Amino acid sequence: MVKNFLTIAWRNLQKSKIYSFINIAGLATGIAVALLIGLWIWDEVSFNSYHQNHGRIAQVMVTQTLNNESGTEESMAIPVSKGLRSDYSDDIKYVSSVSWKNDHLVSVGEKKLSASGFWAEQDFPEMFTLKMLEGGRNALKDPSTLLLSNSFAKALFGNAKATGKIVRVDNRQEMTVGGVYEDLPHNTSFYSTMILLPWSNKLNWMNTQTAWDNHCSGLYIELNDHADFNKITAKIRNLPTPHIKEWKEELLLHPLDKVHLYSEFENGRATGGRIQFVWLFGVIGVFVLLLACINFMNLSTARSEKRAKEVGIRKTMGSLRGQLIWQFLSESLLFAFLSFLLSLVLIQISLPYFNDLADKQMSIPWGQPVFWSIAMSFTLLTGIVSGSYPAFYLSSFSPVRVLKGIFRAGRLASLPRKVLVVTQFAVSITLIIGTIIVFRQIQYAKNRPVGYTREGLIIVPLSQGLWGHYEAIRNDMLQTGAIENIAESSQSPANFNNNNSIEWRGKDPGLIVFFRDVNVTVDFGKTIGWSIKEGRDFSKDFPSDSAAAIVNETAAKIMGFKKTEGEVIKYNDKNYSIIGVVKDMVTQSPYEPLQPSVFLGDGWMGAVTIRIKPGVPVRDALSRIGSVYKKYDPDTPFDYKFIDDEYATKFSNEERIGNLASVFAILAVFISCLGLFGLASFVAEQRTREIGVRKVLGASVLNIWKMLSVDFVLLVIIACLIAVPIAWYFLNQWLLNYKYHTNMSWWVFVLTGIGALLITIFTVSFQAIKAALTNPVKSLRTE
Repeated sequence: MVKNFLTIAWRNLQKSKIYSFINIAGLATGIAVALLIGLWIWDEVSFNSYHQNHGRIAQVMVTQTLNNESGTEESMAIPVSKGLRSDYSDDIKYVSSVSWKNDHLVSVGEKKLSASGFWAEQDFPEMFTLKMLEGGRNALKDPSTLLLSNSFAKALFGNAKATGKIVRVDNRQEMTVGGVYEDLPHNTSFYSTMILLPWSNKLNWMNTQTAWDNHCSGLYIELNDHADFNKITAKIRNLPTPHIKEWKEELLLHPLDKVHLYSEFENGRATGGRIQFVWLFGVIGVFVLLLACINFMNLSTARSEKRAKEVGIRKTMGSLRGQLIWQFLSESLLFAFLSFLLSLVLIQISLPYFNDLADKQMSIPWGQPVFWSIAMSFTLLTGIVSGSYPAFYLSSFSPVRVLKGIFRAGRLASLPRKVLVVTQFAVSITLIIGTIIVFRQIQYAKNRPVGYTREGLIIVPLSQGLWGHYEAIRNDMLQTGAIENIAESSQSPANFNNNNSIEWRGKDPGLIVFFRDVNVTVDFGKTIGWSIKEGRDFSKDFPSDSAAAIVNETAAKIMGFKKTEGEVIKYNDKNYSIIGVVKDMVTQSPYEPLQPSVFLGDGWMGAVTIRIKPGVPVRDALSRIGSVYKKYDPDTPFDYKFIDDEYATKFSNEERIGNLASVFAILAVFISCLGLFGLASFVAEQRTREIGVRKVLGASVLNIWKMLSVDFVLLVIIACLIAVPIAWYFLNQWLLNYKYHTNMSWWVFVLTGIGALLITIFTVSFQAIKAALTNPVKSLRTE
């Protein structure tokens, strides 16, 4: 019987090639989108599962409370790791502090390569179960031994064994390769880590830090088998409390399995993050697939009269309704299976583009039985969902009425199809509005005045060979004619990391404010192009400026002086005289309020900011700048970043989500239009004789076009009326997550509605005009 069902289904497929193609293409697109989203979601939820003991690993974080406001961050004080290791060994198996990831120069003979890596305590390789290809995980116990990733070891030594070889790190110290580990996959927190350096090495300044208020590292622990995250959090919560006087600090354990998806905190509890996008794309995947299923339902029920006689004869011959239901379900399952095969082809073709768009390294897991089990179950469910309504609808026809020729579907029979069409376009319109609002929010933040001129700025880290040669480098740089100005600073203008408290006259003893503190040379402001609002800029004409400071407008408001210039602040036990107030600059998240900043005229400098002279070709300028650097530090590769590019990374997450959403919105519209095209084709075919009569009676092409198009246009208008309030509500809630956000402009909804109407008219017009231009003699001869 199953073979008979499939044979009939195959014949029907061949008999109606256009409708079969529309159904298969629509379902294939829907399944492909759903599977792509499924792969993306799996990649997200399985983040860090590469590590064998990921379920017992946690990142230690700290919640700081001051001025009745709290914030949670991952930057930890170094003594915390020692306290956890010594006082909680019954519950904690491994503890490891880690520095922030940086680029290190690794040299072997004449070969010099830059490697991204960090300093880590000896427990790190064991805790994260690095898969060693050479050597052992205990190598970091030796302060002169490091670990290399497999790809970086091959870049240094080719196929030769790396363990035991000597390398030079940052042109400062020779170290021994203690082992080679397998490259970490893309969906891990430490992806692209090419080198692990021993925490106890003398080059690591952090291993000597003992201050509890100096947060400068990350911290991870692995619990023993019997330990519970919540119970251990309760035990260790107050570890730093006795050591902090100015504000309150509490520790918390953030499970490694949640680190990627839950990065937003409120009152010391994880409240959200990328998990919102996981849910969002999961919902989008379901709706896009639903649109494809709706197409199948619509076209199947629309062609009911074509198959009414078949149903009547089969019932007369003794077929039961259950058998007819299985017949029609078998057809939908055949369509779903063929669509699934086509979707695999579509996925394989689109995966490289999708990976690039989503910043992933996904692939179809061809060899995994779990994937095939889920995929086939998914296809079976799709086939049943898409074929259920047509099966029950077609099998309900009365054989007597059908065979007497008095069966007509009637006007109410089209109501379910109209509801489904409205649903399709309501979903599509909502997705389009959402995509526009996401990109408007990104553009709104991009257009936010940053307070300085990013164009033409590059930043170059100061290597050890360049320390102490700034003035000579500056003079040589200016003589090249390639640059306009140059300055040193402790941080990049696009990202201020340091966060410390300062004191000033009349400050409320109970008020704790963290300021972004940046050490700069006198030409920093002139180089980046900041704007002085009060007082003056740093100047070489004033030797005392080494003990001077400039604050931004936000900092000046917090201090509350009528005239900020001339006031004295105290930072790190040193007094600085404020000589000016500079216009606020966006140096953190462009979606957040501006933060107080202070610029100090002395201190450690870690980077050089250079402004390329306008009119000089960038490649030529970089060549001249690079030659000067090579003159003073020939052993270190010339490494630089454009401030524009560094600033652009602040938008990467939102842009990626927006790009993905736009692709899904386009596909949703495509699927909806595909179904609309099929329905328009059927309506035109169904009303062939009516069109012929109207033309004979004098109806114009425009009259016929209006007659066939008006119903579809009305349905899309209804869809707009439904989609607009839904989109407004949810997108307004999303925008409220950003303190600095765009507004919900009315023209977005109007433009989207007009666009949907134009797409509908264009889709329907092809079939409407084709029917209107048909010779009426031929139409009237049609049975």
